[in-house]
Amino acid sequence: MAANALAHIFPQGRLVYGMQLPVQSQSVIYAEAWEADATADDLAEIARTADRSGFAYVAGCDHVAIPRRLADTMSTVWYDPVATLSFLAGITENVRLMSHVAVVGLRHPLVTAKQYATLDRLSGGRLILGVGAGHVREEFDAVGADFERRGPVLDETIDALKAALGPEEYPEHHGARYDFSGLGQQPRPAQSRVPVWVGGSSPAAVRRAAVRGDGWLPQGDPRDELPAQIARLKRLRAEAGIEEPAVVGAIAEPLYVGEPGWSVGRRTLSGKPEAIAESLRAYGAMGVQQIQVRFRSRSRAELTDQMAAFVAEVAPHLN
Repeated sequence: MAANALAHIFPQGRLVYGMQLPVQSQSVIYAEAWEADATADDLAEIARTADRSGFAYVAGCDHVAIPRRLADTMSTVWYDPVATLSFLAGITENVRLMSHVAVVGLRHPLVTAKQYATLDRLSGGRLILGVGAGHVREEFDAVGADFERRGPVLDETIDALKAALGPEEYPEHHGARYDFSGLGQQPRPAQSRVPVWVGGSSPAAVRRAAVRGDGWLPQGDPRDELPAQIARLKRLRAEAGIEEPAVVGAIAEPLYVGEPGWSVGRRTLSGKPEAIAESLRAYGAMGVQQIQVRFRSRSRAELTDQMAAFVAEVAPHLN
């Protein structure tokens, strides 16, 4: 699955869909009750379902440690993305593996490159490296990272990672914070160029995605705000002289295919598959190329049933 032209890692002109995996992160904002007792087998079966049914990617998030002041809302359940995606790489064949997002400012870029280059090599070139600035001060303080300057640090880290995840055995980067050359790293990624997608919806994050990223991962922007954000992204990218288009993403509202028979929340898109597809097609009309979907569920079985129903009944109407 290695790709040279990053804009073509998914079919052009089509709206594709991926998902943030449950279980591996359990913030109370989105985790379902059944996930608290879920196992590695549950996570594996969900990833296998995504793989065999045509999801574009599965994703895992990144936090090193959660302070007590945030534990009630964020929880402390955050699986390591490299370990999790590597585990899933061994039991899947086609689905891409994405960090959404890796807080790369917590680690030296050579350390990050070593981990993700190995993951890309072992998965046969299925990595999408999603990166973000992070927001938990105590996490940065604990590992000696710079929280106050995490934005500029992320900017340079992306530049350093592009060098370190490129084809050269001895990558080179000379920046204000990181400086390396003459240091060899093998294995190289299977992809000649690993896609780097930038997460976040702040003005700084959108600019970062425009001028440094291969894709943009908005952080739950309301539908009515997305068109202006996308227009700004494209304008900044053009002003920077970058001709290759960025892959624009969106996080869709929670979904339930069919009539739920239980309270799935007022924001959830539910009901007939054609109506759900019609609603989701609006993202494509805005210029979105990939949507991240999440299904309401009360068990692993209900979740995998929902995934199968979406692929069979909704996805055919997306394009």
